[in-house]
Amino acid sequence: MAAHERVPMNDGEQPQRRKIVICGAGGRDFQDFNRCFRDDPMVEVVAFTATQIPGIDDRRYPPELAGPHHRAGIPIRPERELAEIVASAGVEEVVFSYSDVSHDHVMHLASQALAAGASFRLLAPHQTMWPSDRPVVAVVATRTGAGKSPASRRVGHILRDAGLRIALVRHPMPYGDLGAMRVQRFATLADIDAADPTIEEREEYEEPVRQGMVVFAGVDYEAILAAASEEADVIVWDGGNNDTPFFEPTITVCVVDPLRPLDGHGYHPGETNLLMADVILVNKIDTATDDQIESAVADATRLNPSARVVRARSPITLEPGPDLSGKRVLVVEDGPTLTHGGMAFGAGLVAARQAGASEIVDPRPWATRSIAATFEQFPHLGPVLPAMGYSDEQRDALGRTIRAAECDVVVTGTPMDLGRVVDIGHPSRHARYVIEEVGRPDLHDVLLPLIEKQQPR
Repeated sequence: MAAHERVPMNDGEQPQRRKIVICGAGGRDFQDFNRCFRDDPMVEVVAFTATQIPGIDDRRYPPELAGPHHRAGIPIRPERELAEIVASAGVEEVVFSYSDVSHDHVMHLASQALAAGASFRLLAPHQTMWPSDRPVVAVVATRTGAGKSPASRRVGHILRDAGLRIALVRHPMPYGDLGAMRVQRFATLADIDAADPTIEEREEYEEPVRQGMVVFAGVDYEAILAAASEEADVIVWDGGNNDTPFFEPTITVCVVDPLRPLDGHGYHPGETNLLMADVILVNKIDTATDDQIESAVADATRLNPSARVVRARSPITLEPGPDLSGKRVLVVEDGPTLTHGGMAFGAGLVAARQAGASEIVDPRPWATRSIAATFEQFPHLGPVLPAMGYSDEQRDALGRTIRAAECDVVVTGTPMDLGRVVDIGHPSRHARYVIEEVGRPDLHDVLLPLIEKQQPR
């Protein structure tokens, strides 16, 4: 009998727990465990596997979060060990629980699981969502870097202007001490500093906090929802990494990037988001070509003809600073947008060129070992520097690369103020971008029915 086959029970024998592995990237995987498996006495999660984000494997999901059926916690292993784990532990099922990957990627991993002796499963979004007694506006996307976070902030402003209290709940980025990150609340920059987050976390927390919003994040989204609901009339879900919502939505807005017009039907779970959307927000119409815009609209409405379509531009502005005209400019961009988001450039490059930079300085000659490895892993990157900062080592390497580069000015296109945590060593300017709808319907139009139903307390 194969190792993964069940042994028949004798009279009086306790039923055998079903062994599973959850494939993740330090976010969705923990949510799926908490929602679907934590309280199931007949399931043993043998391991999480981790990929996409460097340095998050070789940890343990702690006992205080894992619950009474996993008293020792759950090991987190590299995804490359998946077949070995399945075979050695007699795993019966592999659950796929991360996002922003091609459909091919999902099925290649499925093939590994099947060949090793396990079934392969995708959980339906409704199975993984927590019910909410507050209305939820979920902002999701087809790909990372589509403009979902600016859209979330725009939704938040519309709801606040209508007199409603909002809490913005961010998709998880639990890369540190998982137990300490169970429920996080950020109302000030000091709150963010106290948590000592990664650059990627700061990129998502700083801007809404600067705009007066309260941001919740963490690991246990049942507890996070309860905390957010205590102080909000409406929950705004800011769904990172083009993931599906963790809360049952009242309205779902899916952001589409016309610079990647056909990615809506080629990536998981971006296509699912598109199919579930009440509203399709076609962003970046000010930088995409007419053909790209119409291709994106046609593809999205073919998949979801009942959704309302909103068009928006993402104007980019530069904060005051040194003149860029005729200067050699090093551009630092949002890391996830460039890496697993698949973009070759971001807002920083657009801003530098619009401001008259004579040269965009390619950072590769000055890249430290870890930064050089990023360029090797993602050969599609243009002459820009991804703001890799998942660890202190990466943050240090990023700073050394920037300071060594032969340039006149640095333009940072990250959603955070990079100079607060990295010594740039050159004159710099920060590029910012927002969402501005064009024509009708706009986001206020699609939110109006929800607004009219809510009475501020």
